[in-house]
Amino acid sequence: MNQIIPGTEEWHNQVVEEIIDPERVIVDPHHHLWKRPTGDTYVLEDLWKDTGSGHKIIKTVFIECRANYREDGPEHLQVLGETEFVNNIAEESAKGNSDQARISGIVAKADLTRGDTLEEVLDAHTGVAGNLFKGIRHAGASDEDPVALSIPGRSEKGLYLRKDFQEGMKVLGRKGLTYDTWHYHHQNRDFLALAQAVPDTVMILDHFGTPLGVGRYAGKREEIFLQWKKDIAEIAKCENVIAKLGGLAMPDNGFGWDRRHMPPTSDEFVYAQKRYYLHTLECFGPERCMFESNFPVDKRSLSYAVLWNGLKKMVANYSEDEKTALFSGTATRIYRL
Repeated sequence: MNQIIPGTEEWHNQVVEEIIDPERVIVDPHHHLWKRPTGDTYVLEDLWKDTGSGHKIIKTVFIECRANYREDGPEHLQVLGETEFVNNIAEESAKGNSDQARISGIVAKADLTRGDTLEEVLDAHTGVAGNLFKGIRHAGASDEDPVALSIPGRSEKGLYLRKDFQEGMKVLGRKGLTYDTWHYHHQNRDFLALAQAVPDTVMILDHFGTPLGVGRYAGKREEIFLQWKKDIAEIAKCENVIAKLGGLAMPDNGFGWDRRHMPPTSDEFVYAQKRYYLHTLECFGPERCMFESNFPVDKRSLSYAVLWNGLKKMVANYSEDEKTALFSGTATRIYRL
């Protein structure tokens, strides 16, 4: 008997749930798209299959993922290849049926330490994507033991504390562009310092600051959680920071669902992760939080339908206004959709 491969459609189909609150409008503010030479793809057809699995996803925001860069031309402009690739897909999504999600925002890549070329790159992104271009993600994820991680960060240590990086962040603020990031839990204090240094730039903390649970962090979940709670509370004091709630089902978070013979149910998902969501909500408030899918990365652990069922269960007792903010309102406002 052949073993079902985790993350595949066959694997996901072992757990099928009735959709909770199917008419609730959702904006998914964090997904990726790519087409790689290895044959690994996640394009509009794949996105629509996920967003069309039962929940009412009306708009999405693409977040950079180092895919489809230009292979020639000036190095600092090669990132435009990804924006061109996604902009074409976004235009295609706009021609879809009324019940198909529309890609309504693009968060692209630029090297914020390159003050000599930064504005040129930002203007070039606008030239390609127009009003779809919403901001930049120059991720700061860096760990001393990247070999243990399935998706290791590529940043240099201490990026957030560099003066040239902070000057680049200020440029984003002046231009009305957002800054998304991705880093690990042990970098949350550096992120706090960055938020304090550039109060006029809207910063979006992706994936709760990625509490790790593999490699040298395996078996230390409670210790990490206690420090993480303190860090999140301090970060929330910076009014320029918005929290994205999601992205905790990556293999590197260490919950192990990507190695099981069956994916988790939404109840399992809620049981394992609810405390991260509720603590962040308590610190930031719904008006500064937005739910995200982080697909297809989190697809390695659970299905799109199960994920959003779980998110709806987590805030079942919240008010309608609070739910609206979490599922669509905050993302719509922050990304100017």
